[in-house]
Amino acid sequence: MSARGQRPSTFRWRPRAYLLFGAGVALVGAGLAIPNPAPLFLAVPLLLAPIAAGLLGPRASPRAAVDWQIGGTGRDVDVTGTLGFEAPTDARDIVVQFPVPPGLVARAPARIERDARTIRFALAWTAPEPLVVPVPPPRVSWRDPADLVERSVYQDPPTLLVERFPAELVRIGSVHLERTIALPGETISRGVGPSGEFFGIREATPTEPPRRINWTATARAGRLLANEFRVERTGDVLILIDARPSSLGPWVDAQLFSLALAAAHGISESFLRERARVGLAIYGEFLDAVPLAGGRTQRLRIRRALLAARMTTAPGPSERCAVALRRYFPPGVTTILLSSLADEASAHLVPFVRRRGFPVVVLSPSPLPLIIESEFSSGEDGQLITRIAHLLRRRRIAQTWRDAPVVDWEDYWTVGGLVELLRRPGRIGRGW
Repeated sequence: MSARGQRPSTFRWRPRAYLLFGAGVALVGAGLAIPNPAPLFLAVPLLLAPIAAGLLGPRASPRAAVDWQIGGTGRDVDVTGTLGFEAPTDARDIVVQFPVPPGLVARAPARIERDARTIRFALAWTAPEPLVVPVPPPRVSWRDPADLVERSVYQDPPTLLVERFPAELVRIGSVHLERTIALPGETISRGVGPSGEFFGIREATPTEPPRRINWTATARAGRLLANEFRVERTGDVLILIDARPSSLGPWVDAQLFSLALAAAHGISESFLRERARVGLAIYGEFLDAVPLAGGRTQRLRIRRALLAARMTTAPGPSERCAVALRRYFPPGVTTILLSSLADEASAHLVPFVRRRGFPVVVLSPSPLPLIIESEFSSGEDGQLITRIAHLLRRRRIAQTWRDAPVVDWEDYWTVGGLVELLRRPGRIGRGW
């Protein structure tokens, strides 16, 4: 059983129980200090009340059946669901709290309705910026009516993932990218199948026709595998995320890194939906890579890697990233670099990657909406500082354009510039 689904048996005294114990002990001490039994009689119910509350409650952790789902569109995130309990647990004795995931803001208080066996809830959050974050499970515990004891409730809710990214990323997978060179050991079949030349083998979908199943590979692997043909593919794409800290500070770096993860998630989902092969690389001190692949399994791999990604505290040199890319990915694959370009170290990553044979396009989340316009938006001095910051930003982007095209991502809810850049013929490819 996973750590998320382990059944806790924690038993805790509430603060009110400690007050009763303290008062009871004080009365016992007073009764022993003076020749009067009255304080001892008063101390007995105070000492026995918390013990009785613990004995009359459930012997083990109650079990809660959690059923919840995510709704809402755009920036709005709506979570609705129920908590179900079996007899003899009374749902009215259950205390439930819903922590807000990092990056989200509650736009309305949680609505909770109860009856004897069910707790119904509705949560309303807002995403100020694009993000990909799991919803933490609710904190559920049983408490006695006198609020003296508390026991944790066992729950194993299904995982919910908040996915909010620009709408253009949903259609970016329809962009036809240049095909990479054949991997070592690949050969192009002269036989043309129903959808073109044979390319490779992939995981079979539930609606796969039987004639496309590769039965020999299926027998060897023990799972359904299907043939993939070149006409079905739109090309390969590599998503590279710069996870090194910059001179902007930890808070701004964390915000920009969260935006990069959201963009990487949207790009990978869109291209995988179009049967393209997608790879992921996250570079901090060393390179963490998910090699090129397609299908539902690759979607889970990339999602797991993005959720586990963290900013590094010991940045590695840019050349190390470029060298490591050749170990996992073939040269020539279209590479989308997600980097803030906040300092020289991040800008130097672009020429190193390009010289190793990877045509690069940079999607750079701008830090200006986070630090400049929010702090220096009023007054003549503030406008001057904002203007200078924009000029310095343009200068950095212009310098990077010498090695690769750059999309300055200032409006976090739109990436139309990236889509147009990828659609532009001859802009991205080996000839750039």
